Amino acid sequence: MGSSLAVNGGLSQFSLRLALLVGAVAAVAVLTGLFSDPVRYGCLGVTALAALVTAGERRRPGGGWWLLLAAGAALSIAGAAVAELNDAVGGLLAVTGGALVVIAATIGFPADDAG
Repeated sequence: MGSSLAVNGGLSQFSLRLALLVGAVAAVAVLTGLFSDPVRYGCLGVTALAALVTAGERRRPGGGWWLLLAAGAALSIAGAAVAELNDAVGGLLAVTGGALVVIAATIGFPADDAG
């Protein structure tokens, strides 16, 4: 029970919840623009890491949210890169990506098994 991996090789409920929560918070931190560039780039890395850590969950029934998470992380990173050349286009990509990450984390957040 205390292990971070479930018996079937996927993430435990706690680990999945933690990864999705941290990824969503990092996406919101990027979206708000309240932090310096190094902090925002670090948050982009955390968002990408959340997508990588949860990649195994895409094979579970109902795991379609993961594609949104991965696409959101990729768009956010692309938006940061494009923003160096064009703020408007980069900002649009970043906002779209951040929104996808938050939506995917909300959809993928596991419900309690109690019942």
